[in-house]
Amino acid sequence: MNTRRFVPSRKISMIVGVLLFLDGPRLLMAEPTRMAVDAFNAYCGKVEARLAGEHRSAGGFIALEGGEEKRLHSGDVVIERLPGADEVSGAMLHHWRGTAFAPGATASDFERLMRDFEAYPQHFSPQVLQAKTIAQDGDHLQAWMRVRQRHVITVVMDSRYDISYGQVDARRGYSISRSTEIDEIEGAGTPEERRLTGNEEHGFLWRLNTYWSYEERDGGLYLQVEAVSLTRSVPRGLGWAIGPYVESVPRESLEFTLRSAVRALRK
Repeated sequence: MNTRRFVPSRKISMIVGVLLFLDGPRLLMAEPTRMAVDAFNAYCGKVEARLAGEHRSAGGFIALEGGEEKRLHSGDVVIERLPGADEVSGAMLHHWRGTAFAPGATASDFERLMRDFEAYPQHFSPQVLQAKTIAQDGDHLQAWMRVRQRHVITVVMDSRYDISYGQVDARRGYSISRSTEIDEIEGAGTPEERRLTGNEEHGFLWRLNTYWSYEERDGGLYLQVEAVSLTRSVPRGLGWAIGPYVESVPRESLEFTLRSAVRALRK
């Protein structure tokens, strides 16, 4: 009896959906509306106000649920989607939080790691291809990164960020990173490389704010990062295919970043 092999239909559906998503970028808006940008900024303002309150609280600097400390100490990474993000004016707000524990690491170790942008391709490869500091004034700097995301398709983006660092004391600190420019790159690393124009971009990522909190205790360092992003909405009728893709990318990116940071700190 001959055995025939089939690619799982769900995976085929996902690929078809993503291809349809890519095929018709001009049928939908290529850039976010002012309403969407205003909603993103307002949402991030609330997140930053909450984090500022938590950073003033000695007992709630790192948000942890019951039993999570044991998971983190065993080497697990906790990733969760936070409530509040939603669809607005043809765009989608995403809000995720990830937490990890680096045994033996200190707050000063992490501060050195995060400020050394030129070493990001070494510590966060293969996602981060290139990185550099553009300007710096004390605890405030501007940085540039080229990032590659692979999930069914490969997307390369160049991003600029405005970043501020803060210290509560010798054992606790935080950073705020706000994107100022994100460009999708076609043919990255080839002679045909070029930045896509606003009408050509697919809207995979329009805005990205990242908030790190870290606390040294229990023989190591707790790392927590919240990422708030703005992307193009999922086209109507393609939620069954694009939805899982849109959900998985931020989750996997957060887990990769946290695990890479823990590995770098161990070195």
